[in-house]
Amino acid sequence: MLLAIIRFLHAWKRYGVAVRELSNLNDRELADIGITRSDIPRLAWEHAQA
Repeated sequence: MLLAIIRFLHAWKRYGVAVRELSNLNDRELADIGITRSDIPRLAWEHAQA
C-alpha cells in the first residue's frame, strides 16, 4: 500500500514537470513535434507512468 502511494507521488511529480516543460513551448514548436496544447495533459500522464 505504501509503495503504491510513493509510486503515485513520483508519477505526479514527473507529470507536473512534463506539463510545465511542454506548456513552455509555443504553438509552432508543439506542432513541430506533432502535438497540440490539448494533448499535453494526456501525453504528460502517459510519460509520468512510463
